Amino acid sequence: MPQQSLIGEFLRTADRHRNRVALAAKVDGEYRPSTYAETAERVRRLGAHLIRMGVQPGDRVALFSENRPEWAISDLGTLAAGAVLVPLYATLPAPQVEYILRDSGARVLIVTGQKRLEIALSVRANLPDLEQIIVIGAPAPEGTHAFETLVEEDAPEHRAESERRIAALGEADLATIVYTSGTTGEPKGAMLTHGNLLSNLSAMRPILRLTPNDIFLSFLPLSHIFERSCGSYLPLTTGAAIYYAESLFTVAKNLEEVRPTIMMSVPRLYENMRQRILEAASKAKPAQRALVHWALRVGHERTRCRLERRFAGPGLRLRHAVAERLVLRKLRQRMGGRIRYFISGGAPLSREACEFFFDLGVVLLQGYGLTETSPVVAVNRPEDPRPYGIGLALENLEVKIADDGELLVRGPNVMQGYWRKPEETQAAIDAEGWFHTGDIARMDPDGHLHITDRKKNLIVLSTGKKVAPQPIEGRLSTSPFIGDVLLLGDRHSTIGALVVPCFDALREQDGLAGLENAELAASPVVRQLIRAEIDRLSDGLAEFERIKRFAVLDREFSLEAGEITPTLKPRRDVIMKHFAAQVQSIFAREA
Repeated sequence: MPQQSLIGEFLRTADRHRNRVALAAKVDGEYRPSTYAETAERVRRLGAHLIRMGVQPGDRVALFSENRPEWAISDLGTLAAGAVLVPLYATLPAPQVEYILRDSGARVLIVTGQKRLEIALSVRANLPDLEQIIVIGAPAPEGTHAFETLVEEDAPEHRAESERRIAALGEADLATIVYTSGTTGEPKGAMLTHGNLLSNLSAMRPILRLTPNDIFLSFLPLSHIFERSCGSYLPLTTGAAIYYAESLFTVAKNLEEVRPTIMMSVPRLYENMRQRILEAASKAKPAQRALVHWALRVGHERTRCRLERRFAGPGLRLRHAVAERLVLRKLRQRMGGRIRYFISGGAPLSREACEFFFDLGVVLLQGYGLTETSPVVAVNRPEDPRPYGIGLALENLEVKIADDGELLVRGPNVMQGYWRKPEETQAAIDAEGWFHTGDIARMDPDGHLHITDRKKNLIVLSTGKKVAPQPIEGRLSTSPFIGDVLLLGDRHSTIGALVVPCFDALREQDGLAGLENAELAASPVVRQLIRAEIDRLSDGLAEFERIKRFAVLDREFSLEAGEITPTLKPRRDVIMKHFAAQVQSIFAREA
């Protein structure tokens, strides 16, 4: 009988593949695996202990952690109690942690590491709903619980209740609330049911043709629904193994150690991998450098033949066989040598970077989705990977292009709504059940979707993180020295800004009196002052929301030039065009 919940699906898989590796992470410099049987037992024990603590079906359990096996166990253990998981990004500052915990009404918080524990303890007094804190990877102070104790000690008197709750779960039951930034900046909790997520898994599994022999390298934060669904639930309901990368800086090493068959990531990682390969080639001896570049050119010729549906002649096939033996195969070995697919999501990947992996003989699949769609809407297919567009829509959902060009989605993957935000829910999901993505799209004659623009100004970094600019711009404009500010960063790795200073206020500062606007904009003193103001007003922002680079402009935005509307709202596209040189200077040094 098919399971109707994520936890039921996992436990069924665990029973089938008891002795296979489920999760593995580095311990004392070596990967230490945990089998499906061991993992399932820890999940069951945690679920029973949460029930012992008073957690009721539908209660919210928050998880504030980096990627590690305990993340997946906490997630599934929460579901085993019939509760709802609320994930928090591991890098969130205290104000945002407090907001999400309060808004969700979380009764339990599972937290890893001393730094995050200190944040949790600092906000606990302000959160009347928060009753229990469970600590991973740090000493558990009085009034908290040690995670390891909970998963090592059974709670038999509550185990039967956990089993009853698991059996009672259905597709309509809420599984998780995932907070995502809105255009107003106030995080909104997308309510995803077991059925939402299971529908996405059932559509993705045949596309990827997964087997229990697959090995996933987990890199993206599991608080990101893309990694959680496709990089955790998908393998754990298939019988595949998940190995956790140690950190951002060790991914290249972990690829060679783990030798995964599948990895999900955002464009930034793939762009960095490409850059490292090209940099290494540029530092090689002349003969070796020439050989690598020759092999890449041959690989590109082969790629173009495939994309243009042209026959590769015997000469090209021979040259490609030589390039494969001497260079391309060795380059793939640096990625472990067993990659079946790299999957890219969260932001657009450049065609140049995508084709580079095709040239190497690696299948890289671009996809598209949103938190609200559980998440995948479309993905390129392995049998026809393309370096552009986001592929075909999943077969169990509907898509259409609205009259204004916005992509609309309808299907079993669409969220229930936003937690405690009925007006925002009504604005996002219309009366006919269509979810309005906010992205402008087109569909080509083959049915492949292409995202061409964003309907709203939400900034999507190349890391996949989303930044709502307006609240940050408003905060910075409270400075006596900052008049207007426009945040930038779409498809870049960090946030930048165009800053219009308050020229008159600057002239009142020592050494700046009498300077013209252009002189003020070019002054190192002014730049230092603006930098200090940006830093001062950035307290409470997440690291990825902070402005790393900025340009000081020598004039205000103009209504006459079309840079602002009659209601004084900035026209981003016009401003970026008029100040193109300054925009380029902000991101010129980006690696």
